[in-house]
Amino acid sequence: MTDRTLTFSIPNEHESEMKRTLQAVYDALTEKGYNPINQIVGYILSEDPTYITTHKNARSMIRHIDRDELLQELVKNYLSR
Repeated sequence: MTDRTLTFSIPNEHESEMKRTLQAVYDALTEKGYNPINQIVGYILSEDPTYITTHKNARSMIRHIDRDELLQELVKNYLSR
């Protein structure tokens, strides 16, 4: 009989909320006809909220996300593929 430890992880609620917010911002930018990737990258690099539309309250929503945390999650997810 082997003594193995099984592990599992529960998604961090903060990460899930960040993903939902980013998706909502992406959707709002798309609806307004913007290139959402370019706009979000512009916002992340400059912290200038005018890169994000006010449509569907997207600008306000994205300002609740810490940019450093967002960058960490993006890099982590990119490298985990």
